[in-house]
Amino acid sequence: MPEMWGGLECTINRRQDIFKDQLHLLQHYNRIGDVEAFARLGIKALRYPVLWEKHCNLKDEKINWSWTSKQLALIRQLNIKPVAGLLHHGSGPAFTSLVDENFPRLLADYAREVATQFPWIEYYTPVNEPLTTARFSGLYGYWYPHLKTAHDFLIILLNQLEGTVLSMKAIREVNPFAKLVQTEDLGHTHSTRVLKYQADFENHRRWLTYDLLCGKVDQQHPLYNYFIENGIADERLEFFTKNTCVPDLAGFNYYVTSERYLDHRIERFDPCVWGSNGRHRYADTEAARAVKQTGLRKLLTKAWNRYHIPIAITEAHLHCTRDEQLRWFKEVWDDCCYLTKKGIPIKAVTAWSLLGAYDWDSLLVRDEDNYQIGVYDVSHNKVRPTAMVKLIQSLSKNGDYEHPILNNNGWWYRHNPRIDSSVKNKRVTNNRPLLIIGKSGTLGNAFKIICEHRGIDFIILSRQDIDITNPENIVRALELYKPWCVINSAGYVQVDNAERDVNRCFAVNALAPGLLASECQKHDIPFMTFSTDMVFNGDKRSPYIETDKTAPLNMYGKSKLEGEASVLNANPTALIIRTSAFFGPWDRYNFAYNVMESLDKHNYCDAVKDVLISPTYVPDLVNASLDLLIDDAAGIWHLSNMGSISWADFAEEIAQRSGHSKNKIILKTAEEMDWKAKRPPYSVLESEKGITLPFLSNAIDRYFSEKAV
Repeated sequence: MPEMWGGLECTINRRQDIFKDQLHLLQHYNRIGDVEAFARLGIKALRYPVLWEKHCNLKDEKINWSWTSKQLALIRQLNIKPVAGLLHHGSGPAFTSLVDENFPRLLADYAREVATQFPWIEYYTPVNEPLTTARFSGLYGYWYPHLKTAHDFLIILLNQLEGTVLSMKAIREVNPFAKLVQTEDLGHTHSTRVLKYQADFENHRRWLTYDLLCGKVDQQHPLYNYFIENGIADERLEFFTKNTCVPDLAGFNYYVTSERYLDHRIERFDPCVWGSNGRHRYADTEAARAVKQTGLRKLLTKAWNRYHIPIAITEAHLHCTRDEQLRWFKEVWDDCCYLTKKGIPIKAVTAWSLLGAYDWDSLLVRDEDNYQIGVYDVSHNKVRPTAMVKLIQSLSKNGDYEHPILNNNGWWYRHNPRIDSSVKNKRVTNNRPLLIIGKSGTLGNAFKIICEHRGIDFIILSRQDIDITNPENIVRALELYKPWCVINSAGYVQVDNAERDVNRCFAVNALAPGLLASECQKHDIPFMTFSTDMVFNGDKRSPYIETDKTAPLNMYGKSKLEGEASVLNANPTALIIRTSAFFGPWDRYNFAYNVMESLDKHNYCDAVKDVLISPTYVPDLVNASLDLLIDDAAGIWHLSNMGSISWADFAEEIAQRSGHSKNKIILKTAEEMDWKAKRPPYSVLESEKGITLPFLSNAIDRYFSEKAV
């Protein structure tokens, strides 16, 4: 089977005169223990940056190797081979650029310095994905030097690859045994018949990195004239036929977005994917949303037949929900194991990116600090293992990994209109479901909708199906459905009524969760339940974190706090989510809907101005809760959308967004409300454990675009 490798998203990207360092954003430079965590995955090699811009951003400056030396020494000590990356979607230091004619020589000079400092390093990637970088920097203008012509694209591509050739020559003068691991996106372009000519061009272009290094771009090459017609001198191409630098490993990066689909019928697609080649306007979207994909097995087979170079998957990652991340990586691994058995030498599969990445959803063109979780979640500067860790450890040790959610297909099958329904909706007989309790409530309904969307098998029960205050009922349900986990979304939620209906409130919110947790502990089944911001008294004036002192002011809060204690006493591995006031798109039982309904009827609407909360968008809450559950998270976690707001300001925001006047919103103090139960004046939540939901403003935007009622 292939080896397991790991990799860090380490781009130092330049836009105009601003450099953006991913490892700085990920706080890797200042955090102790990252490399040791990587070693525990069982990886054999680690794609690790020794980046030019980081070490030598000023001309002729003396390089300080101290931090990198310590890191590389530790990696070596842990019996991991580093794959040294010298330029990763970068443009070089400030004193050069990708279109500088001296760029190849300058990169080679730096490569010699690296090899001299670390003569024991075996694997090198002088330039990561040169074709991709050339497209984004020279053809689309996204990255520095922000050019948009075919000529500039080709100059940038050739400079990077000439730099690779010269760098490997310089490195091998120091270490004759050094090996080139050349990475590139493994793409394929599909199209309508009208755009076949464009797809054919792109399918030739995708191989240029390897074709040039292998000396294949001569006058018989399909794109030879493309070079000449765009101002590339023949002698520039001859450099590569005379100085072949065949990679020791062809490193292919494969994403769900790698295969593209071009369609001239642009009206069928969102304008954000429209483009043009000057001859036709067309949509450029993921093939997985439109046509049957070629797939990794066939693409790797084509690559092997074309070059007969040993292969490594140097990036395998999906920015999505945790179940889809697991499915994507496992599918890549299984495909590579299959090809290995067929005789194609797949050296390794690389778990990417170990620490996640920032702003790749905008291809680094916007500074929004949008964090994408990787194998680990470091959003709070802690290395929190996700479910990917267990997957990678098991694959690296045993070659396989089992989990009920892996028995269902990923969205790239389920949401593809061109795939047969039997493949799209793959099911395994007797697959263990997720058991949801609370069918009629807001949370239960949301879990149902989101599990259907995420392809997670589930059973959902109502109070008529199960009495969760009765241990025998609980045991019967666990033995009947054999769930792999249980989610308790049921609860007594009428805060004012709880003041007089104390017994019923405590039975549902305190007794029942404890019983469920206890039986799940006995049956070795993960368990998740929900609590509230009302376990606090509101004396604090900064967001409450998980370890803050609790002191509920009302019976509802007291019942939830007692429920937390009973759950953790019975089952210390249980997961408890504290959250705040719900609003969501799928039902009418929330404050946002009530405000709009009152204003639609031209009624007045009371809203409290002196109580601050952190409203929680239900889809965000459910998705994050499911991810934590799959991650085997335990204990108490706070989940609410980032930001705080008073009920009054929230009501006015809803009124404004829905096109209503704020004049009918009556601002009141908490004392003026006809509340039977006292509320905390401040109950904003924040997590210190390492997970965040989107900002409240973003959640409100999505509420108005997604609401169904």
